[in-house]
Amino acid sequence: MKMNVNRFSQGLVLVAAMAFITSCGKDSSKPGLEFMPDMYRSPSYETYAPNTMFDDSVSALVPVKGTMPRDYTFFNYPSTNEGYEAAGRDLANPFEKNQLNLDRGKYLYENFCMQCHGATGGGDGSLIATGKFPPPPSYITGVSSRGGNMRDLTPGKIFHTITYGINLMGSHASQLDPEERWKITMYVRDMMAAAEPAVAADNSEANTGAANN
Repeated sequence: MKMNVNRFSQGLVLVAAMAFITSCGKDSSKPGLEFMPDMYRSPSYETYAPNTMFDDSVSALVPVKGTMPRDYTFFNYPSTNEGYEAAGRDLANPFEKNQLNLDRGKYLYENFCMQCHGATGGGDGSLIATGKFPPPPSYITGVSSRGGNMRDLTPGKIFHTITYGINLMGSHASQLDPEERWKITMYVRDMMAAAEPAVAADNSEANTGAANN
């Protein structure tokens, strides 16, 4: 009996060794044997494909009531003038103003905003230059569509506008997450601040000229 057990064990070792050797071939057309393939090649459903696990056959399920996505950020300000004003009054940029965040904001601005708003926020982007679209108000000298000077926009108002859009500008919430929107807001505010001396000088010269006339 002991001899039979030893031979059986030796046979198992031999079979395992042969299986190992044959599964390590370099021929990609013969990948060898897979041990329990369902453990790492689990079947998946294509988007909206029928799902036989549920009575209604739906694969794209609605999230469970009361749950929210991981890292989701609530924005409890509606897409109304009242929500716009409240956001402008209540919200501050949660990110530190430093060169790293400004550089990221500039990168995002140049990819999502500059085509209309222009490189310096003057409302003279490449799409506007085609003559097919009316220019947006200038961040530097223009008047906001909701009234007031664009230079007086608070971070909350800019963030609200990027989130919901206004007039011909659509919402960018699906393209930019909240962190990215705040960094664009930071960069826009920085552009405004950098332009203040030049705008003040222009206004001073205009007033001087009018007085001389």
